[in-house]
Amino acid sequence: MTRPAINTPSHSIHVNLGARSYAIVIRRDLLQEIGEELKRLKCAGKVGVVTDRNLAKHYLPQVTRRLKAAGFTVVPIVLPPGERTKTLHSIGTVMDALVNARFERSSTLLALGGGVIGDITGFAAAIYQRGIPFVQMPTSLVAQVDSSVGGKTGVDHPKGKNLIGAFNQPRAVFIDPAMLATLPTREWVGGLAEVIKYGVIEDAAFFEYLEQNIESIKHLTDDVVAHIVKRSCELKAQVVSEDEREADRRRILNFGHTIGHALESLGGYRGFIHGEAVAVGMVYEADLARYLGYCGEEVVARLRALVKAAGLPDRLPKVAFTALWSAMQQDKKVSAGTIYCVVPEKIGAVRIVPLEKETTRAWLQDVRARQATESKRARPVRRAR
Repeated sequence: MTRPAINTPSHSIHVNLGARSYAIVIRRDLLQEIGEELKRLKCAGKVGVVTDRNLAKHYLPQVTRRLKAAGFTVVPIVLPPGERTKTLHSIGTVMDALVNARFERSSTLLALGGGVIGDITGFAAAIYQRGIPFVQMPTSLVAQVDSSVGGKTGVDHPKGKNLIGAFNQPRAVFIDPAMLATLPTREWVGGLAEVIKYGVIEDAAFFEYLEQNIESIKHLTDDVVAHIVKRSCELKAQVVSEDEREADRRRILNFGHTIGHALESLGGYRGFIHGEAVAVGMVYEADLARYLGYCGEEVVARLRALVKAAGLPDRLPKVAFTALWSAMQQDKKVSAGTIYCVVPEKIGAVRIVPLEKETTRAWLQDVRARQATESKRARPVRRAR
């Protein structure tokens, strides 16, 4: 679905990581300036533009023209779209392209796409000739507010999401909110899950802003979209600057992802898209927190209401406990065999807790019992003839 262009003022957010520091630049029509922006970063020579087939139709010709006009040699690397592309096979495809084009350590990769493309490009840049520069130009809401910032790169394994990868910080993140105008509705709505996440983990005022403006957000109202992208990036940058490699504080960004990643994996990456899985994960990790006594019912109720208002799924699909537990054990957040989960104490504050298998099993049984009761209440009453 094509939407009206989105206006936004220019912002620059600093990710403070010492020698690896970089800027997140948010500006409308930044796409038209990408060649000059790379020159300002002291990039030179060859630029490999990694994208997918869908995005190539929208943006690759424009990006190629702008880069060539700035003096770069452009090598397009076009991959299939979707989460199922996030594999070592795709990394091999990128490696082949770089070798065949004789890329050097001074060459640059440009990730032109959503989270999948950004993760693949960053990982490829980390391992080609032991490291070449890369730049993020995210085109999806998930990527603009979350995955393009922080240096997490990698691909999936059939038994778990993001199990193969590296921390590799980009040289810069260039966000053009106008590019959201071509984003499919499902992808736009899915991205709102990551936005909601920031309110729960770190900023109660931002969560309240989302509650009050959800209809404007869904309709891509200019100033509201500008605010949620900027504020999400500020919160992500702050957390990453404090804990680059997820030793402690950065783990709060995984709220909704312990259950969410498990659901993606169990569905073979064909069911829920990432944001949808995270939305369900957030609701049920909050429900688990309530069950364990870490938060009250009002936290779960507010979160579920916002998720539903955003148009995201809020119901845990039918899945056996053994399958869910096994999938969660494959997550990279497991330590010494223990599954750790981010749970809310209130809107704006979370904690990281270990999960005990039998307690989690009992919680899931309670969830199923409540779902069964809700289903009975929802059934229409048959009138006797």
